[in-house]
Amino acid sequence: MLGGALLTGLLSVSAIADFKLPAGEFWFLLLSSAAGAALLPASRDLATLVVALEVASLPAFALVGLRRGDRRSSEAALKFFLSSVTATAVTLLGVSFVYAATGTLHLTQVADGLTQVDPRLAVLAKAGVALTLVGFAFKTAAVPFHFWVPDTYVGAPLPIAAYLSVIGKAVGFTGLILVTVVAFPSYAEVWAPALAVLAALTMTVGNVAALRQRADRAHSAVRLLAWSSVGQAGYLLVPVAAAGYADDPGRAIGSTVAYALMYAAVNLGAFAVAALVARTSPANRIDDYRGLYARRPLAALAQGFFLLCLAGLPPGIIGLFAKVTVFSAAVDAGLGWLAVVMAVNVVIALYYYLQWTAVLFRPAKAVEAAEGAEAGAEAPRLRVPAPLTAAIAIAAALGVALSGAPQLVLRFASQALL
Repeated sequence: MLGGALLTGLLSVSAIADFKLPAGEFWFLLLSSAAGAALLPASRDLATLVVALEVASLPAFALVGLRRGDRRSSEAALKFFLSSVTATAVTLLGVSFVYAATGTLHLTQVADGLTQVDPRLAVLAKAGVALTLVGFAFKTAAVPFHFWVPDTYVGAPLPIAAYLSVIGKAVGFTGLILVTVVAFPSYAEVWAPALAVLAALTMTVGNVAALRQRADRAHSAVRLLAWSSVGQAGYLLVPVAAAGYADDPGRAIGSTVAYALMYAAVNLGAFAVAALVARTSPANRIDDYRGLYARRPLAALAQGFFLLCLAGLPPGIIGLFAKVTVFSAAVDAGLGWLAVVMAVNVVIALYYYLQWTAVLFRPAKAVEAAEGAEAGAEAPRLRVPAPLTAAIAIAAALGVALSGAPQLVLRFASQALL
């Protein structure tokens, strides 16, 4: 949470000046949201979980719509707000059902209470368990609660899109893990199959939609990253579902934590390079990355590395390691069909990640190259802000270090378990 918030802060320094965002409001809202995100993993009762979820979410609505005068930003904020409020209302209804059935809100006491529910309240308890998961499923962008993601990411300031793709997901998955593994372990037959189906749907819908974002059709790079984040959410859901079937749920959850650490570093890095390209190409189309290696070789190499990590290909060893860890969690839990779906989706994702990587190293179009040379002769090269450079460098250093010693991720994750 805190590492992702720090990298988002570095991305935001130049974005505030470029988009003329109100600095005071921006930093207050970002820090408020980060405070809620940091509180959520420490929550040990359902009331604090919901409060922390809202403290993390409410400032995010305002941050998405902070580009005043931009219609897309206002539309994205409204869509994000309405759908999130609906999901929160459903979650609160579920929490009230669980409280009615168990008489407590503390997670461990709820777990004990659900093992001896009055038979007359059994249906109420199961409905409460299912409804409580809705708000967290929304934050993780799981299908069918994902529809807000593409428009919100495209309309939001780029650092906020990066923040939602990483910290927003971390909030959702933290809450999901706490309520399933800690509060509702005795109702695994309710939530485990549901999460397994959600994982399969989420990764499939996200990757298939990302395939439609083509460089030759002037599609947005941010929209591709948005759909990619939906697909990645599907992979992250796999070990959480597996925890409901496994004898050792802690090991399965460790796979989610390990994958989330890899995803946070490389996805924030990909957004950081996107923020760099957006300084000269505000539309941020995939085609705008054509010839990036000739213009900014280090940025192109970093973006290529981040995309290969997300795809799970060398030299992005950490991405491959994280995917194998998640895959083995599904197999160990007896979810062979889900492992097969994941393998198919990894192959699908290779296409659009490799396509974007290839665009980075293609020569610029003749007309654009001539215009660029003419503009370069007339104006000095645009300087990259130090905070943006630092964000790219930190993300790349993390990715390289973890690719060199991927076992550190799993060791850290196993020590961080509940």
